[in-house]
Amino acid sequence: MNERFQQMLDWLDKLSLLQDREWSTPVSASSDASFRRYYRIHINGPQNDSGNEQAWSGSIKPSAQSYIIMDAPPEHEDCRPFIEVSNQLVKMGLQVPQVMAQDLQQGFLLLTDLGSTTYLSVLSSATESEADCLYQDALKALVSLQQKGQKAAASLPAYDGKLLDTEMNLFSDWLLDTHLQMPLGKLATNQWGEMKSLLQQSALNQPKTYVHRDYHSRNLMLTPQQNPGILDFQDAVLGPLTYDAVSLLRDCYIAWPVDQVVEWQRSYFLQLCQAGLVSKSEWNGFQKSMDWMGIQRHLKASGIFARLYHRDGKDGYLNDIPLTLRYIVQVGSQYPELKFLVDLVENQVLPHASLQKSIA
Repeated sequence: MNERFQQMLDWLDKLSLLQDREWSTPVSASSDASFRRYYRIHINGPQNDSGNEQAWSGSIKPSAQSYIIMDAPPEHEDCRPFIEVSNQLVKMGLQVPQVMAQDLQQGFLLLTDLGSTTYLSVLSSATESEADCLYQDALKALVSLQQKGQKAAASLPAYDGKLLDTEMNLFSDWLLDTHLQMPLGKLATNQWGEMKSLLQQSALNQPKTYVHRDYHSRNLMLTPQQNPGILDFQDAVLGPLTYDAVSLLRDCYIAWPVDQVVEWQRSYFLQLCQAGLVSKSEWNGFQKSMDWMGIQRHLKASGIFARLYHRDGKDGYLNDIPLTLRYIVQVGSQYPELKFLVDLVENQVLPHASLQKSIA
């Protein structure tokens, strides 16, 4: 038992919420791409594992009460944004982990438990109608966030040009230079700068809204009420309208046929129109903005996946790089302005990306 784990046990022992209640030894619930770790404790006996099985025509079976402990070492993580955003999303009526107890000095939070069934875990075997139901729930929740969160969004950090550019540089710095050992030459560096400028301006020209920033199948939970449960929202920003939708529909972890993605994109757009956030005459510009926003995100994501391996020793995300890059080629090929980027990814990066660890 390491010192950090014992520190967590000592904290739990002193919580008034858990006094005079039996609780199990914390077991790992998940980890993410940061230094945060998550543990689950059960109250009054172990949880029945079958409690997380979803019957599509019914609901999740009842189970023993449980909580999640977020372990966020304060030298690496700041829990305050998580607490603030959680409170904001709860007020909007969204389903998120609520903070039941906190110790910011030690970096521990006790959270309500949304279960262990992620969207990703069920989508791989879902029928077409089941998948559509899940995505419609997620899009409805997203529109609710954007409509009800307009006032709260003003308090969030801005997703400005500097941040957009810094994110795209993850692609050149970590995927090209560090992972593939493929630095750009002088001419290509200039062309790369032009690509970044185009994508940055497209993002900045969009309407500003509350942006979750990681709204995808690994951070959405299947829940019996108010589906979906929403996780990993602490990096929320005030930013481009289409960012979260393209994160969901062109997910780095699961791909759907182009026609299906467009159908969900149209559904999302019509919901935005109904909410008064866009007008129907904006469809063509909206579609292009969403496409270019996705390319910016996928440049960022592919660089982060490489950085997680080289800097943090996490190799699990390397397998997600090829799909992420294929989105850039698939979508970017529709726009002549992005020819340099599409050619770079398709002809130079993708052929080597599958080698992954051997190159690294």
